[in-house]
Amino acid sequence: MPSPAIDAAWSTLLALGRRPSARAIRPLFAADPDRAARFTHRAGDMLLDLSRTSISDEVLDALLDLARATDVPGFRDRMLAGAVVNPTERRAAMHAAQRGGAEPSVQAALARMAAFVAGVHGGAMRGATGERFTDVLNIGIGGSDLGPAMVARALWTPRAPMRAHYLANVDAHAWQELRARLDPSRTLVLVASKTFTTQETMANAALVRAWLVAALGEGGTAHLAALSTNLPAAAEFGIPAERVFGFADTVGGRFSLWSAIGLSLALALGWPAFESLLAGARGMDDHFAAAPLPANLPLLLALAEVWHVDVLGYPARAVLPYDERLSRFPAHLQQLEMESLGKAVGLDGAAVARATGPVVFGEPGTNAQHSFMQLIHQGPTPVPVDFILVANPDHPFADSHRKLLANGLAQAEALLVGRSLDEVRAEMQAAGAEPARIATIAPHRVFTGDRPSNVILLPGLDAATLGQLVALYEHKVACLGAIWGINPFDQWGVELGKVVAASTLAALEGRPAALHAATARLVAEIDRLQAARGG
Repeated sequence: MPSPAIDAAWSTLLALGRRPSARAIRPLFAADPDRAARFTHRAGDMLLDLSRTSISDEVLDALLDLARATDVPGFRDRMLAGAVVNPTERRAAMHAAQRGGAEPSVQAALARMAAFVAGVHGGAMRGATGERFTDVLNIGIGGSDLGPAMVARALWTPRAPMRAHYLANVDAHAWQELRARLDPSRTLVLVASKTFTTQETMANAALVRAWLVAALGEGGTAHLAALSTNLPAAAEFGIPAERVFGFADTVGGRFSLWSAIGLSLALALGWPAFESLLAGARGMDDHFAAAPLPANLPLLLALAEVWHVDVLGYPARAVLPYDERLSRFPAHLQQLEMESLGKAVGLDGAAVARATGPVVFGEPGTNAQHSFMQLIHQGPTPVPVDFILVANPDHPFADSHRKLLANGLAQAEALLVGRSLDEVRAEMQAAGAEPARIATIAPHRVFTGDRPSNVILLPGLDAATLGQLVALYEHKVACLGAIWGINPFDQWGVELGKVVAASTLAALEGRPAALHAATARLVAEIDRLQAARGG
């Protein structure tokens, strides 16, 4: 809520942003040889380097004053204590509690999951033909897919106990491609929908159930389990209560991989790996709860976002993990951040006074260097970058990993230092270029530099460090919700499309429906094209 202290903190910060030097980063290094060390912080196994931003000591002090004025510490403490911090849905946000603390209900849920995993891995639970399960197929969408799929991609190895597959898109091309790689007699299927009514998930679940029954008879339903709270609907689908794993309404989908939604991970990676994932996240929870604000990694990452989005006006951020195993991490962050922070209305019901969540996008390095990095280096509007580096690989190809790290470090440095027109001219002259060629080409080869980035360095990528990394960004989102005065735990923006889809589906099925004229025209065109093909 607005207050004189909050208004004063924003005024100070915005005044600093109006200074001519507000975007300059290189002079900060020239003035302070120890800047890289002073703006590097650690939590557990993780290092966060914020030195390549234009945040000076004065700016950092102003940002911390804003965090105090907006009561980020109080919001953090209330959230971790289980208070109602999601007022529009009258709920707490209990995702951190799912990571294996002392809560009896959480312990009981984890114990049920562990017993189920042990039964599958030990062979007590088998398929309809008596074969052991070798593959687990998770059917879900949004938070019931993106987080688990990201973690499975990051941590799975051929030594893991099962293979994990994820089906999200209602486009049946996805299922058509996936089923060619699955044996129904050895596939365990998890239907992940809290309400057991999610349209895309239930459409895919019906396809997969039919596939199981066609191959195995009605005994194929024994291959099904549910991650849901709707026991009657699951039972009607053929899933008894003992194979239904629920999770609380206080756990939002994009924060849910620590709950029963992570069952596919426990099955695919093994229970010890899942426990390590939870333990790594708990370590970040402990740091977030106890670290002083000037050294609190989630808060510092959030404050850098405030500086870039609200003060300097940068509307997007790129996430570049220099590890192929983290290829789905940017997609997970897209949902985590954009669904949480894409709000135009504050907690008081009034329009927000300034920008909230930026556009988040990304790709693994070095792939990104050969696609959108052109815009990041030379586009007119700077795009801050989160570089994620992993010091030690889990493969024996040391030379490849050195090249990977060299590229990540080089990109961060190139964004910072740039290359001036004089430097370009000198290089071209040294290479023997003609003066006319230099005059024509040199401006195109200038890099302005002073483009901000954060660098996160992990010693290696395992379940514990990945848990730390995911929890870091979850808590960053909570900090930004408090600072911006918005609710980061609801997602009303996803609802309208679902409502309208009921009408458009009716129209496509030939039933009466009230449609906008633009939509009605496209429906008619689709009908014409399908009729022409005989569809």
